[in-house]
Amino acid sequence: MKSNLNKVALVTGGSRGLGKAMALELAEKNFDIILTYHSNESMANEVVEEIQTKGRKAVALQLDVAKANTYDQFVAEVKNSLSSVFEINSIHSLVNNAGTGIHASYESTTEAQFDEMVNIHLKAAFFLTQKLLPIISDCGSVVNISSGLARFSFNNYSAYAIMKAGIESLSRYQAQELGSRKIRVNTVAPGAIETDFGGGAVRDNQEMNDMIAGNTALGRVGLPDDIGGVVAFLCGEDSKWVNAQRIEVAGGFYI
Repeated sequence: MKSNLNKVALVTGGSRGLGKAMALELAEKNFDIILTYHSNESMANEVVEEIQTKGRKAVALQLDVAKANTYDQFVAEVKNSLSSVFEINSIHSLVNNAGTGIHASYESTTEAQFDEMVNIHLKAAFFLTQKLLPIISDCGSVVNISSGLARFSFNNYSAYAIMKAGIESLSRYQAQELGSRKIRVNTVAPGAIETDFGGGAVRDNQEMNDMIAGNTALGRVGLPDDIGGVVAFLCGEDSKWVNAQRIEVAGGFYI
């Protein structure tokens, strides 16, 4: 198999929102991209085409991160793409981004909702990373996406937020145990961002938007490209001595 200097980053949930911004910023930093999508293949292909206009290679693969029993098949598809599209045999960076939220009070949250959050956010980052380890390069990087809600608290986000707190602990343990392979693991914790996440509440609810902006030192809510650049930095060589860190990207919210 041909050896070259190309680096591939795998971004889960890379077809929209923050994941799309991450994928595009990584492409700007000269990464080739594997992105996953849950169900909207056409949207994912649009991102692939946009990456290709930047002169980078990209493919989109379907993955429901909540279904751990599909991970072996997914890893096989990743290996096939690495060989056939990128002509290498490993990924340099993994970004565990895919996720959804649940907006429900602590009292009303059901066991099924709780289990869904475990499977999507915590179990996926643990076991998908584990399955991909054989094809993550030594000296590579993993970025796990948390949330500002792991530091500050709002009503109706308990099930989601405590999974993100778990992600932050997981990142530290992964950094410790993968250090022998010089694989760095860091956490990015976005604040409130204008996307369609949670039904687009931050983007579309002006009252909420104003409240967040008013409590943020930089005076506005976040945008997707505020996050993408930080993730790209953590995947690249400029952050080679940054490890086991939590970086909150929230503009100074509730300092």
